[in-house]
Amino acid sequence: MRADRLIALLIFLQSRERVTAAQVAAELEVSLATARRDLEALSAAGIPVYVQAGRGGGWQLVGGAQTNLSGLSLYESRALFWLLGTAGLSSPETRVATMKLIQALPQSMRTEADRLATSIHYDHAAWGEQSSEAAVGLDRLRDAVVQRRSIIVSYTSRGGDRDQLQLRPLGLVAKSGIWYLVADGARGRRTYRVSRLEEVAGTDEFFDEPADFELTSYWKFHTETVEGLRSEVAALLRVPNWIAPILQKQFGRYCRVQSRGDEGRLTVEVRANLVVALAEQLAGWGKQVEVLAPPALRVELARIGAELIRQHGSAPKQD
Repeated sequence: MRADRLIALLIFLQSRERVTAAQVAAELEVSLATARRDLEALSAAGIPVYVQAGRGGGWQLVGGAQTNLSGLSLYESRALFWLLGTAGLSSPETRVATMKLIQALPQSMRTEADRLATSIHYDHAAWGEQSSEAAVGLDRLRDAVVQRRSIIVSYTSRGGDRDQLQLRPLGLVAKSGIWYLVADGARGRRTYRVSRLEEVAGTDEFFDEPADFELTSYWKFHTETVEGLRSEVAALLRVPNWIAPILQKQFGRYCRVQSRGDEGRLTVEVRANLVVALAEQLAGWGKQVEVLAPPALRVELARIGAELIRQHGSAPKQD
């Protein structure tokens, strides 16, 4: 008896109070004789299934079809389907797998799992942001990670340079809807944005997972490094109280209230990777924001202001 047919038969038995051999044959698309042999093999293997002869009889699981084929407890099932949400039903492949798992649960857990799978939805794009970018070749990358198989890719850097690389894929990370590949290669261990990978091709070269690699630890270190680079330049601002929450929304973790002053004003620290980046983000606030430091930021804001006056200080020329 094939293992996949065994599982299908167990799920079918669990979903019905009692089944006949003819119903099993129709469900599994096998002959009536094969259905009877499968049911008898199931019983001989120690599965708690028994047959009741006569009119209205049939095969059923002992205990009213409450066998938990998935092995999940109520709390484990709840945690799993809360995590999955509607993502488990988002594609034909995951939909089939999710529904099989739901059907494998006892009836007492099945209703809750089904509701979680259809009633919890995660949308990782913030208001005003575009939907997450498509990750071309993600299936091939996933297979390479699982198989520990080297790949050859064409990668276009942020600056537009394109290189052909041979990589040993170690893991995939989705951050705010954007996929990243962590891989070893000639340049060492690096992170690659999946949307910049093209022509992903597998090789016949397999590799062992490095003993010093653990994905969550690597990603934590990587994000801390990137966040550090994105916040090298600090500026002190004096702003009205009402602006502070908006700046905190605008700059996120790179905004911190330093002190409270007189007349309803605050001293706030904001950070970015470059002085010009800070100036561009603050220019729209006009006189509401007073820059206390650094002087270079004041100079850059003055330059932007002068540029705006030259561009918009007079009526536009008619063509």
